[in-house]
Amino acid sequence: MTTYNGFSTYNRVRKFTLADFDLIKQDLFNHFSIRKGEKLMNPNFGTIIWDLMFEPLSTDIRSLITNDIKTIIDYDPRVAATQVLITEYNHGIQIELELNYVLTNQVSTMALNFDRNARSLTLIG
Repeated sequence: MTTYNGFSTYNRVRKFTLADFDLIKQDLFNHFSIRKGEKLMNPNFGTIIWDLMFEPLSTDIRSLITNDIKTIIDYDPRVAATQVLITEYNHGIQIELELNYVLTNQVSTMALNFDRNARSLTLIG
């Protein structure tokens, strides 16, 4: 039973429609793709991670990022984060989220790479 339907042209060859958990992940990806303050008429939408890319990943920065991620996840009532893992790699920050689809209690993992060199976001899995 499909509850949510939507469209995506990101990384799709033939199928543009998304449903349920795939749509939620795409919506989260879109939210993380926008720097906080960039969205017209909604300056609170987006993430602060882009502003912290060149900062050392200290305990304080990690806490700021974690709180920002939780705020973004809480923005969407269809999903809840059960685990958030933040790691630094050569070219940026990787966020791994364990997500719980509230309607069906389905659990899935979503990984996001914030690349400081290319200033791009990549969805892994």
